[in-house]
Amino acid sequence: MADGVATASARMDVAGPPLTERQHGLNLFLTGFLVLFIELACIRWFSANVIFLNFFSNIVLLACFLGMSCGCMAARSRRDWLGWFPYLAVLTMGLALAVLAAYGLWKGMAIDVGNQASPQEIFFGTEYRDPDVAAFTVPMELIVGVFFILIALMFVGVGQVLGRAFDAYPNRVMGYTLNIGGSLAGIAGFSLASALQAPPLVWFLVGVAGMAFLLRQAGGLTWLRGAALVGILLAVTVPAAIRGDYLGEETFWSPYYAVQYKPAKQEISVNNIGHQTMVPYAEKGSVYSLLHLLNRHAGGAPFQDQLIIGAGSGNDVDHALRHGVGRIDAVEIDPAILRIGMEHHPGRPYDDKRVTRHLDDGRHFLRTTDRQYDAVVYALVDSLILHSSYANLRLESYLFTEQALIDVKRVLKPGGVFVTYNYFRQGWVVQRVAAMSAKVFGCPPVVISLPY
Repeated sequence: MADGVATASARMDVAGPPLTERQHGLNLFLTGFLVLFIELACIRWFSANVIFLNFFSNIVLLACFLGMSCGCMAARSRRDWLGWFPYLAVLTMGLALAVLAAYGLWKGMAIDVGNQASPQEIFFGTEYRDPDVAAFTVPMELIVGVFFILIALMFVGVGQVLGRAFDAYPNRVMGYTLNIGGSLAGIAGFSLASALQAPPLVWFLVGVAGMAFLLRQAGGLTWLRGAALVGILLAVTVPAAIRGDYLGEETFWSPYYAVQYKPAKQEISVNNIGHQTMVPYAEKGSVYSLLHLLNRHAGGAPFQDQLIIGAGSGNDVDHALRHGVGRIDAVEIDPAILRIGMEHHPGRPYDDKRVTRHLDDGRHFLRTTDRQYDAVVYALVDSLILHSSYANLRLESYLFTEQALIDVKRVLKPGGVFVTYNYFRQGWVVQRVAAMSAKVFGCPPVVISLPY
């Protein structure tokens, strides 16, 4: 440990004044905070701006911790990695925006995700540009690999500061306490920013300020690095501003997605992938009425109580109201999408007194409600994001389990109906859901395939 103290002090003599024990303690807390806060910010921002990376956001997590770990191992190296952070961050963000722009502008570019020509796993939104001989196909593994390396390199510098602070701090137990306390503060701080739906400018302003402090402390905050730090803030604000000014798009950062709303077409995209469209009842969207039409023509009275899970911007709610449903519980997990539906849906379904809005996870609502329903609908409950950065499960995964369907059965009235519909893409997905439904409900489901 003595060698570590001497080496760290010698390194600081080159770039700036030696640090006191108190300053090293502050660095332990600050680096713990920055690693977790910037890591979560990178998971959110890169998942939204690197096309289809939202299905693999744990890659960003692994890259961040690999970079930090390598930085800790380089604590005794004379090479200063912290000074490279501003340049690496601007480079990585610029490349992300360039790939996104290329994919949006060049319709001949296809990204193959998980061999979508013969999929064993469905990644919604990836099939719209099937790889063929006429398309320029980029494997997702290449994109993931490039960004994994660049994001890992971004975190080497702050990891190096962390390692030097640990080497120089005499009380190991207190040092770990300070670092873990900073990590928890970083998680809590970013969680609060997400809950408040703060934009990326807020996240990265916090991260840039922390990095600027560490660079200044080490005597390495040059005008060029300062300009690069400002470039980070421009990278996370200018593209959305341009899209707003020239395309009329509004961007909201919910706790789950970057939600883009296009008023001219009443379309909603999330993480730059098309998600849903609000449709006027009189013009289109008959699929939303299918449940009620089948019920009516089978001699049934309009449903009195209906539960809609995945109510989104309100299409299902609008059609249910127009077919005479007496009361509706509309469950939607994303507050930004729900707000867009409340404010902009042409049918204004959420203004109807028969509708009760629930900002909640569908599975949680099923388990906690004490009401019973004539009809329960899974309304296009597909997500474009992982349930957790630590797992490969998507948000809707827990809705398509036997246990979830048992919860559905519990809240149905005698003779009640359960309906799920989606663009399931593959026949084996339909068969799997149908078999699971037959097992839980004790009767074979009616399966209807709708042509385009």
